[in-house]
Amino acid sequence: MVAARILVLIAAFLSLPALGQTLGEAPDHGGKPAWAAASMDWIAIGIEVAGVAIIVLGALIASARFLVNGFGGIGFDAAYHAYRAELGRAILLGLELLVAADIIGTVAIDPSFESLGVLAGIVIIRTFLSVSLEVEIEGRWPWQRRPQGDAERA
Repeated sequence: MVAARILVLIAAFLSLPALGQTLGEAPDHGGKPAWAAASMDWIAIGIEVAGVAIIVLGALIASARFLVNGFGGIGFDAAYHAYRAELGRAILLGLELLVAADIIGTVAIDPSFESLGVLAGIVIIRTFLSVSLEVEIEGRWPWQRRPQGDAERA
């Protein structure tokens, strides 16, 4: 968990130069009409909001299920493992949407070499987080085959 927090801080640090350049300057959208750039901006914001909402709602639902399962049925140990898996899945799905929003925001709105570099850093960090979460949820690397008993559940 500490590594994940450090990576999030690095991602935030990488995005600061891009924020500083946009303040107080007239936007240049590479010859695109203003309405097209504005629509892509709104689409990117909408996808970002959806990603954050999925993470928050997933955390709330997983927490509620943890409490119900922990107190009411399967015991805290099994409920804890199910909670971590459900929370990890919500974070993974939210991260996928946030990466999509970053791609739209960078490539469609402001395609400069500096913004592409920032995007590359963010995508690398989020990909590392996604792989880390996948390993933690599944207990194996994504490229490893599932054990025979798990193939029936997929």
